Amino acid sequence: MKQFLLRHKWRLVGIAIGAFAGFLYWFYIGCNSGTCPIQSNWHTSSLYGGVMGYLVSDLKKTKKDKPEENGEV
Repeated sequence: MKQFLLRHKWRLVGIAIGAFAGFLYWFYIGCNSGTCPIQSNWHTSSLYGGVMGYLVSDLKKTKKDKPEENGEV
């Protein structure tokens, strides 16, 4: 478990920040009428924010994340 957390710490931080940002977006901006599919519910807004946070945090690749060029995986 510790090894997993160390290996994926930036992705997990990105998910947490994105989910929190999604919740804040729903809380302060949101959609009062309920017709907005993402913004009308804090669950979906936080989930969408977490996915966006993961995608942004996954942009940074290290050499350990990339497969070797000589054919080794």
